Amino acid sequence: MVDESLLVYDELDPSLRNTHIRNVLIDVLLKSGRVDDALHMVDEMLEPDAEFNPNENTGNIVFPALMKRDRHEKSVNEEKIIGLVTKFGEHGVFPDSIRLTQLISKLCRSGRTDQAWDVLHVVMKLGGAVEAASCNALLTGLGRGQDFERMNALLAEMKERDIQPDVVTFGVLINHLCKFRRVDKALEVLEKMKGGGDTDGVSVEPDTITYNTLIDGLCKVGRQEEGLDLMVQMRSQHGCAPNTVTYNCLIDGFCKVGDIERSYELFNQMNEEGVRPNVITLNSLVDGMCRHGRINSAMEFCIQMQEKNLKGNAVTYTTLIKAFCGANNIDKAVELFNEMLKARCSPDAIAYYALISGLSQAGRMDDAIFVVSKLKEAGFCLDVACFNVLISGFCKKNKMDKAYEMLKEMEEAGVKPDSVTYNTLISYFCKIEDFTTAHRVLRKMTEEGLVPTVVTFGALIHAYCLIGNVDEAIKLFRDMSSASRVPPNTVIYNILIDSLCKNNKVEVALSLMDDMKVKGVRPNITTYNAMFKGLQEKNWLEKAFELMDRMTEQACNPDYITMKILTEWLTAVGKAGKLRSFVKGYEVSALSR
Repeated sequence: MVDESLLVYDELDPSLRNTHIRNVLIDVLLKSGRVDDALHMVDEMLEPDAEFNPNENTGNIVFPALMKRDRHEKSVNEEKIIGLVTKFGEHGVFPDSIRLTQLISKLCRSGRTDQAWDVLHVVMKLGGAVEAASCNALLTGLGRGQDFERMNALLAEMKERDIQPDVVTFGVLINHLCKFRRVDKALEVLEKMKGGGDTDGVSVEPDTITYNTLIDGLCKVGRQEEGLDLMVQMRSQHGCAPNTVTYNCLIDGFCKVGDIERSYELFNQMNEEGVRPNVITLNSLVDGMCRHGRINSAMEFCIQMQEKNLKGNAVTYTTLIKAFCGANNIDKAVELFNEMLKARCSPDAIAYYALISGLSQAGRMDDAIFVVSKLKEAGFCLDVACFNVLISGFCKKNKMDKAYEMLKEMEEAGVKPDSVTYNTLISYFCKIEDFTTAHRVLRKMTEEGLVPTVVTFGALIHAYCLIGNVDEAIKLFRDMSSASRVPPNTVIYNILIDSLCKNNKVEVALSLMDDMKVKGVRPNITTYNAMFKGLQEKNWLEKAFELMDRMTEQACNPDYITMKILTEWLTAVGKAGKLRSFVKGYEVSALSR
């Protein structure tokens, strides 16, 4: 049929091959998949000296067909369509608003916002009609790239060309400003939208989506009360009824800051108003309760909602499983996991990881491996974090053969061990006092291009201190500070100071206190208590007084151990007055008992 049509066309007198005939044939070719032939005919019509040029019907045939096919045809791509838009435009033919908007959206989604900008401006320059929808598509793309300068420039052009912004135009602006936490600017846009400020008479009624975007933006920057005020305003000033999304934004916002009571009040309010909660409402409240230690309340709430036909999803179960694992109630976490499977609610990778982590930390390695098998059956793979918790669990159970099996499986799966993997192994070998292997693992770590962390050195230093080899611990400490350039933290200093004082090396411990001051590492009460014990053994009162003054200056409150050491020591040497002066102004729980 198509070949016959082409033969008939070829036999026609050139003067009869007019635009209408060509349009019919281009349509037939495109519908039959002969895109190259159709484009060849289009190119002939677009030649500068062509007798018959394209018309509006040509554009209406070509652009919709090409927009549908550009993903599947090698000869049809965005570059080709952009070129055709320009060439057709030079003949006064333009894509309609729908096709132009589609093209701009596709360009923006593929990260080619510059070309989308050029296409719109070619149409504008050549005198094509441009509507707000096409501008909105470009504004969305510019917003994704945080190109607020060009967003403002496009708005100015819309104003110059008398393209009236609509609710979507303002919605796009508000959405992207909120997304990048520029909420005050978004509120200014709302005022302009309503006819306030420099709007030149533009007044567009905000809708519920606009208000929801702003309320969500306010809640995400911790301005929940303003979000509530906006909900009142949307109802009273514009007759926009809050919907489920409105309430979800506010409920989630108050949950995030720990105001669960306020969230629950809003939940009750939405029910009273006949606004149906959904699984997002449920998940926000469950997550809020779990995050703030109200796990049993979260469980009860889930049961209540289930009775009202609002069932949880994978996110709900995962939140509860993580919470119960964190509270060391592994049995309940396992029960929920099994319930999740029975409810045909497919666990995601996060749910599996939460349970594997909880079981491993509880030492239930057989159960953890069983869950790993389920994870694999579900089509998921273990990542480095999951391997790490399993290796750590096996190390804690002294099952190094199993830990090595995990390391072998890691290698086979192409998962590279990270610093946590190596730190876990180093810690284990340090605990069993196998320093040769610990150092071998450390060398392997550095050979793999990983930088030892404060945890790496902490494990080795602590282990050497425990066996009384303080000299080796100090050597490692010097190495971490200089060669490895790992800044020591308070914990590292505390381990060393405590060990030095116990080994009668108080002078060295004092020098470490000075080192802390130079490096800006703040001592805590554990640091001071270790020093006071060491100074008491030496009866170095003046140094103790200096440290007491330093404690006061740094507002480091003494605890029960501090008071026990100082009371016994200073009372015995007749310095009770200094002790009274020291505790003045402090609230020490031991003294109030």
